[in-house]
Amino acid sequence: MQTQLTDVINATPERDELLGILRACVHCGFCNAACPTYLEQGNELDGPRGRIYLMKQALEGQTVTRTTQQHLDHCLTCRACETACPSGVQYGRLLDISRPIIDGQVGRKLPERLLRGLITRIFPYRRRFSALLAVARLVKPLLPAPLKQKIPPKPAELAWPKATHSRKMLVLSGCVQATLAPQIDAASARVLDKLGIALLPVGGSGCCGALHYHLADHPHALAMARKNIDACQPYIEQGAEAIVMTASACGVMAKDYGTLLHADPHYAEKARRFSALTKDLSEVLMQEDLRVFSADHRKIAFQAPCTLQHGQRLSGVVETLLQTIGYQLVTVADGHLCCGSAGVYSLLQTDMAARLRDNKLQALEAGQADIIATANIGCLSHLQSASKQKVVHWIELLHD
Repeated sequence: MQTQLTDVINATPERDELLGILRACVHCGFCNAACPTYLEQGNELDGPRGRIYLMKQALEGQTVTRTTQQHLDHCLTCRACETACPSGVQYGRLLDISRPIIDGQVGRKLPERLLRGLITRIFPYRRRFSALLAVARLVKPLLPAPLKQKIPPKPAELAWPKATHSRKMLVLSGCVQATLAPQIDAASARVLDKLGIALLPVGGSGCCGALHYHLADHPHALAMARKNIDACQPYIEQGAEAIVMTASACGVMAKDYGTLLHADPHYAEKARRFSALTKDLSEVLMQEDLRVFSADHRKIAFQAPCTLQHGQRLSGVVETLLQTIGYQLVTVADGHLCCGSAGVYSLLQTDMAARLRDNKLQALEAGQADIIATANIGCLSHLQSASKQKVVHWIELLHD
C-alpha cells in the first residue's frame, strides 16, 4: 500500500513501524471474513480493511472526522484479522498507535470523556474497584436487570499453599481479577504447588496497563509497565523462572513490554527480559508432568479468548491440556470469534457486545456441556452475566 505519512508522523519513533504495517496490506479482504463486527454489520468500514484505509488517511494528513473515530471505536481489537491475514499485517499495533492521534484531532464528547475517565480511574486500581464493587453488591436488589447481570456474587475464598519449593514463579497482583475472582490465582498456586513450583504474588505490582493503552492513554499504561518491571526485578535477579499470567489479556500486554519500551534507555533491556520471562499459565503447564491431575465426568465447552488465540497465538494449548488430563471437550462453532467482552468494550459498546456474547453463548451451549471454561477474567465475567451454565477459569477444573 503506497503511503505518504505527514511530517509530524515521520518525526515519531513509530514512523518505520507504521510504514511497514501499512505497506504490508495487499487489500485482499481475508481479514473481513474473520472480523466479528464486519460479520454483524456488513459495513466495509467496520471491518479491518476499511479501518486500515481510515487510519492511513489520518496518518497521511487527511481530514479526520467523528465518523472515523466511531468506526475505530467499534473495533474489538480481537486481532482475529491478524490470524487470518496471509501478509502478516499487524493490525492491532496499527490501531493502538493510530487511536491517540485520531482522538487528539477529533476529541470526545463530555459523556464519553466522563465514562472513560471513570473507567481508567477505577478499574485498574484494586482498592478503588473493590470499593465500587462492594457498594454495587449492596444496592444490587435496587438496580435494573441489565445492571444486576453485571454484578457477580462474592466468590468463596480459596487458601494459597505455602511457598516451600525451590522452583519459584511470579504472578502480578493485577486489578479487577483480584476482586472479581481471586480464586483464579489461588487455584493456579495450588496447581503449581502440586507440580513442585511456588507461585509468588509480587508486592508492589498492579494493573498490566492494557486498559489505559487500548483507550489511547499510552503514558499511564507505560508507567504501569515500568512499575511492574520494577516490582518483579528483585525476584528475577534471584532466579524466578517465569512471570505467570492467569489472565490471557494481561499476558498479551506483558509480553509486549519489550516492544512498547524499546526506546526507553532506562527500561528497554529490563522490559525485554520481563517479556521473555512472561508465560501464559497454559504454557507453563504444557512443560510439566500432568499425571498428578485427573478429570472428572464433566464435559467442557472451552471458550478461547481472543487474547489467547490471536494475541498470544496459543490456539489449542488449553484444549490440549484439558484433553491430556482426561476431560471431554465439546465442539464449539465459530471458536475464532470474539465473545464481545474485549476489555471494557462491553461497557462502551453495549449493544454490539451483547449480540456477540449471545452468539458465543449459543455456540458454547449447543454441545450440551456440563460447564463452560475460559482463560480470561473479562470473558468470564461477560459470559457469566447471561449464561445458563456455570462459567469458570479452566485452572479451577484442576485445583481440587
